[in-house]
Amino acid sequence: MARYEQKTKETDHGVVEFIEKVDSPKKRKDAYKLLEIFEETSGFEAKMWGPSIIGFGTYHYKYATGHEGDAPLVGFSPRKAKISLYFATGDTEREETLKRFGKYTSGKSCVYINKVDDIDVEVLKELINQSITFLRDLYPSN
Repeated sequence: MARYEQKTKETDHGVVEFIEKVDSPKKRKDAYKLLEIFEETSGFEAKMWGPSIIGFGTYHYKYATGHEGDAPLVGFSPRKAKISLYFATGDTEREETLKRFGKYTSGKSCVYINKVDDIDVEVLKELINQSITFLRDLYPSN
């Protein structure tokens, strides 16, 4: 059986260089704002994960299936359509907190925003801290 190769890994690519390549000046400005909020709130230096995710901190996960890997505790990506925010999946507190977040849509593991002005930055900080606490409790060896 072939071993699963994790696609999104931490890289040594520069975060600022990545942000500078974002086409939209408004999205670039928001990316710098998010960079500051995530670094300040998480206490972790930003690192690139794969070609387009800016991650903060890291944890090692292992599923019952035996699949395991490393991932950032939290992160974001200024994509063309929307800005993706990455928080822990499975955290039941997240849905309650998102009710106070502002204008967003969400998928299984991502919360999507158009711009930082659409959200409550204090609630974003809560989401960052909740996600880090949730993952550290779930994977205590990190």
